[in-house]
Amino acid sequence: MPGSIQSLERAAAILRLLAGGERQLALSDVAVTLGLAKGTVHGILRTLQQEGFVEQDPETGRYQLGAELLRLGNSYLDVHELRARSLMWADDLARVSGESVRIGVLHQGGVLVVHHVFRPDDSRQVLEVGAMRPLHATALGKVLLAFDPVAHGELDEELKSFTRRTLTDRAALERECGLIRERGWAGEREEAVEGVAGLAAPIRDRRGTPMGAVGIGGAVERLTERGEFPARLVAAVREASRSISRDLGAALF
Repeated sequence: MPGSIQSLERAAAILRLLAGGERQLALSDVAVTLGLAKGTVHGILRTLQQEGFVEQDPETGRYQLGAELLRLGNSYLDVHELRARSLMWADDLARVSGESVRIGVLHQGGVLVVHHVFRPDDSRQVLEVGAMRPLHATALGKVLLAFDPVAHGELDEELKSFTRRTLTDRAALERECGLIRERGWAGEREEAVEGVAGLAAPIRDRRGTPMGAVGIGGAVERLTERGEFPARLVAAVREASRSISRDLGAALF
């Protein structure tokens, strides 16, 4: 089994020291406390500063934690709260729809599944928490593209084709995103996986910002009727999205 990386251990030790001690510390204070050479500490602090994890006071030269750590911490708390608020509503959606339910968030140019409720039958299923799904070929992803401006910047330059139905033309994808914004939900039929369809709607936080998406997925024969999504399934997904959003402090939408 590979050993730990010493430079990362030292960087972590410095961050913990800055978090737990005085608000600002001098280079010499950090070096003495951790028993490290000043040159070593200076190099690590400079790297952490470049990445936004540490800031240096221009007048005193002392160091403190940077804003990037706050952003990462808030991101973790947001996802944790999203999952916690979604548990009951996701279970209800699985029961009402009879299909599996997934909660997804934008992550590294794709959709990260942070919660998954199995279809309520006796079939064998695989837990997908932690799985990544494409933005342009899934209902969850298209919801994020339609409602979250950040998602557009993370979309791959060349859209990968997964099936013959995958949207790989950006203009066509933009038109669909416009339609999704108008109706408030997204659907996909066999765009990511042959024989599988999906429905999803946005989840918003107290600021009205898109925080993620909730959706159902299953066999295209069950989720569609004459090629269309039944109104009852659309209503169930939208009600789940509104309920989770309300729990997160969002206004009615």
